[in-house]
Amino acid sequence: MGRARPGECEPSSAGPNAQPAAPPRRTRALALLGALLAAAAAAAAARAFARHAEAQAAARQDSALKALGTEGLFLFSSLDTDGDMYLSPEEFKPIAEKLTGSTPSASYEEEDLPPDPSEETLTIEARFQPLLPESMTKSKDGFLGVSRLALSGLRNWTTAASPSAVFAARHFRPFLPPRGHAELGEPWWIIPSELSVFTGYLSNNRFYPPPPKGKEVIIHRLLSMFHPRPFVKTRFAPQGAVACLTATSDFYYTVMFRIHAEFQLSEPPDFPFWFSPGQFTGHIILSKDATHVRDFRLFVPNHRSLNVDMEWLYGASESSNMEVDIGYIPQMELEATGPSVPSVILDEDGNMIDSRLPSGEPLQFVFEKITWQQELSWEEAARRLEVAMYPFKKVTYLPFTKAFERAKAENKLVHSVLLWGALDDQSCHCSGRTLRETVLESPILTLLNESFISTWSLVKDLEDLQNNQENPSHQKLASLHLEKYSFPVEMMICLPNGTVVHHINANYFLDITSVKPEDIENNVFSFSSTFEDSTATYMQFLKEGLRRGLPLLQA
Repeated sequence: MGRARPGECEPSSAGPNAQPAAPPRRTRALALLGALLAAAAAAAAARAFARHAEAQAAARQDSALKALGTEGLFLFSSLDTDGDMYLSPEEFKPIAEKLTGSTPSASYEEEDLPPDPSEETLTIEARFQPLLPESMTKSKDGFLGVSRLALSGLRNWTTAASPSAVFAARHFRPFLPPRGHAELGEPWWIIPSELSVFTGYLSNNRFYPPPPKGKEVIIHRLLSMFHPRPFVKTRFAPQGAVACLTATSDFYYTVMFRIHAEFQLSEPPDFPFWFSPGQFTGHIILSKDATHVRDFRLFVPNHRSLNVDMEWLYGASESSNMEVDIGYIPQMELEATGPSVPSVILDEDGNMIDSRLPSGEPLQFVFEKITWQQELSWEEAARRLEVAMYPFKKVTYLPFTKAFERAKAENKLVHSVLLWGALDDQSCHCSGRTLRETVLESPILTLLNESFISTWSLVKDLEDLQNNQENPSHQKLASLHLEKYSFPVEMMICLPNGTVVHHINANYFLDITSVKPEDIENNVFSFSSTFEDSTATYMQFLKEGLRRGLPLLQA
């Protein structure tokens, strides 16, 4: 018998009594029913497994609570970074170091590179002036209700942990721009932010930073000069470090950077105390192959009256009461003492020559002058990094008095945000953070750009302006604002003369746009709907301000 040609079926070998094959439609129906039953069984098994896992986790939690007590479980949880109720050697390491007083040799990837005796090194010095206690809001009532123990980590932090340290020039390689980022002012991420308004925030119940990896290492080593427990990634977005080029030459770059990091000032048995500077900024001038560093500086800006957020827990759980305050630190700065220089000198034959004179003084090196081919101003670079961190700053926010001058010139209303801490840095983890991460980054940007002059101000700055007798017009603008202000954030729509035609408090705004308990119970909550509700509510607030204010502008 020959083979069947393509497209033909082999003849059936069934006998005359064979049952006829099931119709194709019934076969498909049976297959679909089987698939549905299998999927339902799989889903039921998954639910059963999830319930079993939850029950096991709850049982382990109860067992740990009975064995350790509330305080002990709090400490255990702060070390158990992956939440599996077991401590790995890496998780236990901070306690081992604390008890033995020794620190294992670093295992960072930069340290794995063998030292090169001919590579260049530079010395970085730390300059540190502690936070001024009188700048804290709670100082006004003599820190009433604040235990001295809660602030002990802050009070005891009076000097930099390492006044100076030596770095190899190659350690600063992470500051080089990635390929394709040679344009001045084009931001790139040294350490990307992993958080957003969609992901929430990281736990407050932590004492010890996770081991830094990759490009985090140099940032961690630098910040460790201030305090031994820097967290390179903050609990709140935007995290990380962003940079851009501000100058280029044939062989050198000038890179400006902005870093969001924070410090944990407490250790067990005390409760966590978080110290969050508004930002670290600075610049580095380095060769394009990172073998030479000409200059380096990193600092916390101190031009504002308040520049640090502080938060501390009053209990042994994530849901414990948290105190919040803000203050001013006069100086927190790192700076290179000079350009990087070789550790040793090699002659023409590669022989090592002593790099010190007979007197013991190091040789003096003469460095070539750098001729820059392109340059960008510090102010413009800072603005671009700010927009990278905070997209809401695509709208220009003018200084308080300048905003009203511009509004008068352009005959526009003023959109003003008055708050406790800065709107555009990490020194405000309160309602300002929620505001900038939601509605101010939404389609509202278009309306703000077209119809308003925007500004934001610190309450303290307006109080100072109100008390300044030298400029009565500025004094009046500040007074009109402060009359409408309620803690923590007040959003206002004003005429160019300062008259407030409409305003809303951030707490009230969050209340009317927040998730209702019954929504969660009925499974009708979704983040997107809440975000849309917030945007719609703020849009309504702005439009109501226009409805009230525009007739007065035209009068």
